[in-house]
Amino acid sequence: MPKLVFKFLFFLFLFFIIVFSGFPFYYAIISSFKVGSEIFEPTLWIGNFDFTNYRALFQQQNFFGVILNSIITATGTVLLSLLAGVTASYALGRLHFRGRTTLLLTILGVSMFPQIAVLSGLYFLIQTLGLFNHWLGLSLSYLIFTLPFTVWTLTSFMKSIPKELEESAVIDGAKPYQIVFKILFPVLVPAVVTTGLLAFIAAWNEFLFALTFTINEKSRTIPVAISMFTGNSEYELPFGILMAANVVVTVPVVLIVLIFQRHIISGISSGAVKG
Repeated sequence: MPKLVFKFLFFLFLFFIIVFSGFPFYYAIISSFKVGSEIFEPTLWIGNFDFTNYRALFQQQNFFGVILNSIITATGTVLLSLLAGVTASYALGRLHFRGRTTLLLTILGVSMFPQIAVLSGLYFLIQTLGLFNHWLGLSLSYLIFTLPFTVWTLTSFMKSIPKELEESAVIDGAKPYQIVFKILFPVLVPAVVTTGLLAFIAAWNEFLFALTFTINEKSRTIPVAISMFTGNSEYELPFGILMAANVVVTVPVVLIVLIFQRHIISGISSGAVKG
């Protein structure tokens, strides 16, 4: 009997978490199909599938270009994070040198600084490099919060790989870059998928750096574009369009997470246990 009560309470608590977490997105979907004053009428079901907000979103807000900017920026962030993370994790996980632990703690410490604390210095750096209002400038700035997690996770996995693989490759005459990318990289696939997805999501949703380092729609990303939506002749306030935009940009991320959720969970748990 106590076990049944415990299971009931557990599933009740789990149901509460699911409803609490998923209801805002569900309500955004409902609201995205409402036009005009209907959006102020609280309902729990979709009464009429009216795609007016979605048509207005792509016809009047140049949303295709904004989505493309976000895809390019997030993809660039992932590639830079993985390239730097894989090579750094090889050095930190396989090589023994003085100050290795201090360097790992320093990398972790970088992620503890709030974005606003490094904004002014980073702004000067981006301006000096000539990357202001460019996707590469955003991707480089995003490394501040994507690279520490990538390095730590990949280093934990790198330490768990048997050294016999590396020794066999050295005997066969493999060069260091061949050992990293042809021998060790295939073994790191679960961790690479995990860190790559989380870096993509972080870059996809980032707002402060994107707002500071872009000035027009040429390089503006989705969060900034949504925050700058304005009214038009058809809608006094674009609440319906905002809901449609939230749905459009959230659905791909949700689908990606659902598809690769096993890799994300195994990557995080394995990294935590094996580190």
